[in-house]
Amino acid sequence: MVIKYPLSTEKAIRLMESENKLIFIVDRKDKKPEIRSEIEKMFNIKVTSINTLIDRDGKKKAIVTLSNDNLALDVATNLGLM
Repeated sequence: MVIKYPLSTEKAIRLMESENKLIFIVDRKDKKPEIRSEIEKMFNIKVTSINTLIDRDGKKKAIVTLSNDNLALDVATNLGLM
């Protein structure tokens, strides 16, 4: 499984509202194309871009920008984050 869980921190909520982005914790060995296809398949949305980083705790974060057709707030509501 590529995606472990979504983040619902204050910064993540702000990115959802202002920039239409979602943040997920993903497996460290997975690459951007694998993350993109998994998210598009799971939520039936179109992903514009993905940025990844490894935080100081050793967790890999994927910052996913959604297309204008899909709202991050709608996806977050379906996940139970909002």
